[in-house]
Amino acid sequence: MNAYTQIKLDIADGIATVTLHRPEKMNAFTRTMMAEIIDAIDTTDADDSVRAVIVTGHGDRAFCAGADLTPEGGGHVFSDPNPVEDLSDERVRDGGGRLTLRLFNSKKPLIGACNGVAVGVGATMQLPFDIRLASDNARFGFVFARRGITPEAASSWFLPRLVGMQTALEWCMTGRVFDAEEARERGLVRSVHAQSELMDAAVGIAREIADNTSAVSVSMTRAMLWRLGAGGHPMDAHRVDSRAIYRLSRSNDAKEGIASFLEKRPPAYPDTVSENMPDFYPWWEEPAFE
Repeated sequence: MNAYTQIKLDIADGIATVTLHRPEKMNAFTRTMMAEIIDAIDTTDADDSVRAVIVTGHGDRAFCAGADLTPEGGGHVFSDPNPVEDLSDERVRDGGGRLTLRLFNSKKPLIGACNGVAVGVGATMQLPFDIRLASDNARFGFVFARRGITPEAASSWFLPRLVGMQTALEWCMTGRVFDAEEARERGLVRSVHAQSELMDAAVGIAREIADNTSAVSVSMTRAMLWRLGAGGHPMDAHRVDSRAIYRLSRSNDAKEGIASFLEKRPPAYPDTVSENMPDFYPWWEEPAFE
């Protein structure tokens, strides 16, 4: 396990928990935190024992209070301090976007347990999570226009897909902070829970995945729904799901899925994400920042 300074990573019984951990700063986001979360997702992707990942914040006040506006040693807050001539320079890249693109490419399902305030990047980093739960004291805000900047972390791609264009525009253009119930009503979160029950609810969903499903099937499903749902034509999806069904129907997991159903017993899927993804995966070419 890597030594982290701003997050914690715990893995037990098939479930990984990533906890944002800067209690003195309400878990505010820094480039160090970005790098550590990315490293944690690299770790969970490579560990076949991990079937689901829960991301939460330390304490009961904040998931993440946004970018740290008073970083240690001063310096530039929202972007790299170095001047560049070419806007395709890697130093231009937004740290929140580096993180959300890595989350987007996770091979394991991501479950958010938003345990309090989540504004700015604290809200946008949650958008690539597959399932988002919130505590009843959670507050969300896409506050960028109130800080003189714009939405980041690729949220202009993610947010309208989750809540619709009208809601995305309203939240981002006003920059107002809203409560957990509004987030649920508009589709940003699945459900709202008492603080004391939030993690149990998140673990319950993770356990449902870990105990009953094929790791390869879930990994493929995640990639297909996120990537093909935004395609220009249903043929894009048909090409991929036809290949997926053809390959996976011949897998050991498919044999076990049928056998366990017929024998009325819990499944024991043998295939792993590290060894048994279909031969055409990934079917996409990852775009470059240019």
